[in-house]
Amino acid sequence: MQALLDPAILFFMFGVLAGLVKSNLEIPPQISRFLALYLLMALGLKGGFALAHSGLTQQVVVGLACAISLAVVIPVVGYWVLRKFLAPFDAAAVAATYGSVSAVTFITAVQTMETQGHAFGGHMSAAMALMESPAIILAIVLANRLRSAAASTGSNSTAGSPTPMGKILHESFTDGAQLLLLGAMVVGLLSGDAGKAAMQPFSGDLFKGMLSFFLLDMGLLAARNIPLLKGQSPWLFAYAVLGPLAHATLALALGFLAGMTAGDTALLMVLAASASYIAVPAVLRFSMPEAQPSLYFGMSLGVTLPLNILLGIPAYIAIAHRAIPG
Repeated sequence: MQALLDPAILFFMFGVLAGLVKSNLEIPPQISRFLALYLLMALGLKGGFALAHSGLTQQVVVGLACAISLAVVIPVVGYWVLRKFLAPFDAAAVAATYGSVSAVTFITAVQTMETQGHAFGGHMSAAMALMESPAIILAIVLANRLRSAAASTGSNSTAGSPTPMGKILHESFTDGAQLLLLGAMVVGLLSGDAGKAAMQPFSGDLFKGMLSFFLLDMGLLAARNIPLLKGQSPWLFAYAVLGPLAHATLALALGFLAGMTAGDTALLMVLAASASYIAVPAVLRFSMPEAQPSLYFGMSLGVTLPLNILLGIPAYIAIAHRAIPG
């Protein structure tokens, strides 16, 4: 309950309420974009400073390996499950959305853990960046296979053209937000403790206020996207709720077996349970026009994001610290 009284979370709840009552309160898109870039830059710097202090250890390698493994397994299993009640392209798009990650959910979890005094590795920011692309690549590859199969049977009249692999890789690894996160991490790694002291007013003192402002905007956006799911199958709502819980459980088991710390495992659970609503929808809207944006966008932003922000993050943190000693 105490986690819900955090100012950032309260601003998110206020944004949801304002959106539900159809208030004209809004954050200009340019301001929202700036806030997102600031948070990614500050997070990257924090991760870089922590890595400069700890160095490249076995803990870092294991954490990154676990993150990449989940980024591959989750969309593959997700597609297999979703294909039972969705069309192939929709199943691939939703699986990619839930196989990728939400930077906002991760940043909120990091702030919550810092507030509660829980230790975690700075390399988990790199884990977030690495987990974003595999699901996108797998979804586009699958979409190309579906188009090829449709072309061979002569039933591709409404299908899009195959997306070149080079374009897929370029879009996946040169996304501006992802590059900013990794670039800021390198800056933090190279500048070390001196850089941390110099950037403290920017990456430390301002962080909580900026996050609160951004979560207000996310609350408004979440509330306004809930109607996108009107009339959809109840199975979609079930997946939007139960899917993240299953993914977090898988991450907990993997973290436990790999000997990860409780703090790193908690963040791995947050990453596994989150769903992209920026990077993946932006790519899929042009690379997979056969899929319905109202499904993957409405599920991730209208259901899963609020669920994780309000209930998931404190639950994952508590469970990880209860399950893993020390």
